[in-house]
Amino acid sequence: MTSATAAARKILTELHELMASRANAQAKLNQMVEIIGAALNSEVCSLYLLREQALELFATRGLNQSAVHVTKLALGEGLTGHIAQQVDTLNLAEAAAHPDFQYRPETGEERFHSFAGVPIIRRERAVGVICVQHVEPRRYDDVEIEALQTVAMVISELISNAELIDQEAVADLSSSSTGPARLSGLTLVKGLALGRAVFHQPRITIEHVVADDIEVERQRVYSAFTKMREQIDDMANQAEFGVDGEHEEILKTYKMFAYDEGWSRRINAAIDSGLTAEAAIERVQQRTRMRMREIDDPLLAERMHDLEDLANRLLRIVSGQLGTAAKLGLRTDTILIARNLGPAELLEYDRRRLKGVILEEGSLTAHVTIVARAMGIPVIGRVSSIRHMVREDDEILLDSDERIVHVRPTEATLTAFESKFNQRKKRQASFAALRDEPAITKDGVPICLMVNAGLRDEVSAVNHSGAEGIGLFRTEFQFLVSATLPRRERQMRLYRDVMDAAGDKPVVFRTVDIGGDKSLPYLRKDTDQEENPAMGWRALRVALDRDGLMKVQARALLEAAAGRTLNVMFPMVAEPWEFDEAKAIFERQCQFLADHKKMLPEKIRYGAMLEVPALAETLDILIPKISFLSIGTNDLTQFLLAADRAHPKLAERYDWLSPAILRFLARIVRNVDGSGIDLTVCGEMGGRRLSALALIGLGINRLSITPAALGPVKAMIRSINLADTKAQMSTLLGMPPEDLRGALRSWARAEGVEID
Repeated sequence: MTSATAAARKILTELHELMASRANAQAKLNQMVEIIGAALNSEVCSLYLLREQALELFATRGLNQSAVHVTKLALGEGLTGHIAQQVDTLNLAEAAAHPDFQYRPETGEERFHSFAGVPIIRRERAVGVICVQHVEPRRYDDVEIEALQTVAMVISELISNAELIDQEAVADLSSSSTGPARLSGLTLVKGLALGRAVFHQPRITIEHVVADDIEVERQRVYSAFTKMREQIDDMANQAEFGVDGEHEEILKTYKMFAYDEGWSRRINAAIDSGLTAEAAIERVQQRTRMRMREIDDPLLAERMHDLEDLANRLLRIVSGQLGTAAKLGLRTDTILIARNLGPAELLEYDRRRLKGVILEEGSLTAHVTIVARAMGIPVIGRVSSIRHMVREDDEILLDSDERIVHVRPTEATLTAFESKFNQRKKRQASFAALRDEPAITKDGVPICLMVNAGLRDEVSAVNHSGAEGIGLFRTEFQFLVSATLPRRERQMRLYRDVMDAAGDKPVVFRTVDIGGDKSLPYLRKDTDQEENPAMGWRALRVALDRDGLMKVQARALLEAAAGRTLNVMFPMVAEPWEFDEAKAIFERQCQFLADHKKMLPEKIRYGAMLEVPALAETLDILIPKISFLSIGTNDLTQFLLAADRAHPKLAERYDWLSPAILRFLARIVRNVDGSGIDLTVCGEMGGRRLSALALIGLGINRLSITPAALGPVKAMIRSINLADTKAQMSTLLGMPPEDLRGALRSWARAEGVEID
């Protein structure tokens, strides 16, 4: 055999002629194994198809014909079952030596020693197996295996055609994904959602595998490569920031693969064997997936994921299916399914239709999680099997509170879910009724409730929710969803619109918090190899190193706040001198505007975020310089406990209501008490009723939380006696019980506090 290409092409030509014949389905299958076996000079060639969750021998050359439609193997049973279950290739010199080997006497295969088999794949799952055997022990050559894999693609198309097998058989091929299924993952954004499954990147089904004209297919691939490389180059050229040539080549891996001659050569070889452009790309991609299974190195595995992403892009270009589901438009209430999402991609969707998101990957601190939380869209991540278990338009119930996804639910499951969903809607309605009621304790102490925001549309929640202002406006959202660095005029328009929408209510603008987990493709980031990005070059550290970024933002904020009060807050301040440097940048821009006769803010209030524990040790130095201090409990918690909250094994390991966290916060309260500055908690801790109760009991009377949490937290506040709550927290922290959370919950229930 001279090459895999020649062998595959010979087989494909004969199969093409076979399929054009008028023979019945079984006759075609019988001839098919004869053609493949003869072309590969193989004594045995057998075809198994998946029916009713079993691999059934449909045709064979070399084994006993009486075994056809008699021999059946479960997924995972025997070598054939192993191939289908693992969607992997086997190539064995001695079949009996493999731990999954299983002898079936009715086949008469005892005299054959060598064995090779490849899965027949349809929509990323095995729907059958094609295997060959020889009497003498030997491993099959790579060219023979590659030819067999190429042929398997063609068989996939053939067996999915109703002319080859009856409609019932076609239905059986996907029977494993027609019944109810329950999947679990990691809660990224809490909530309940009901809708139909829609894939962010709609699956491309390759309908035509065998090429009519090889040169036409080759030109299609050449054109697609050219377009793909132009897209990658354009993305790289947009990455401009700072001094010329200083921008990071964030897309260097993509560019490396896009221009890799070996990759394009393999695709060309697959076309030479007789495949269409789409089938050739998919054939090479299948090979990549199989290689990924053998990779233990996480970094190398991630690079292989990059290649698969690029192959998907190439496949979409060559097939003309370029749009995401957002471009095509949502037609019904939707649960979106994706491997991962960027924040800009999420914002493209119609919020009236988008009810929930399920991600194969995702983390608590990913950009899309932050934006989804702001939009009030429940998200479950780390559902690795979702694409294999769900089909387009399947009914999905998403219960992010319980970390559960119900796929194609039963009537009983649907009824129970709808009951829970309706109960939640009633609770939300009761919370909404508190909008105009004050957040005041039973003993008459007011608690200031504000909201966190980061999107222009969220600002309307200030007036609709009864919040007293925006305690944290995340300015980085505009940077995260932009392909290039937002210009000063664009930033200024956003900040002005936000203040206009808020009216007389205060808005606290946090300067851009990027870096770490919030990387920007257009900003050179010297942290590519950082082992601990959360504690690396991010937030104020980036802004002070690249002061051009902060100068532009300072000018935009100062101009937007002309004639009004500007509240500006610096993130991740570790030492007072960092605050001094950041304030000095604003003051210099203030002087620049004054020199140019520009209108200035009526008043500027400077504040800092306490996220780095070290800052708590120098509050006596910092407090005289600031008007307010905001505690960011998300980062503070992970720094205090040395636990990366993005790590799936640590995400829920540590409790906000641990004595260490609460005692630390109590010390901050004592240090700030009597200073005259506003102390606010603006992390997620303040948005959960039991932990908000603990914060108020520590003496914190200002919370900035998500709009969705406002009603529940207000209801809790109106049900407590502050003096009793402070006394209880003092008792719990003086001699902490083993389960402080449980003890506080029991006390709250006994006191009639609304926490559940």
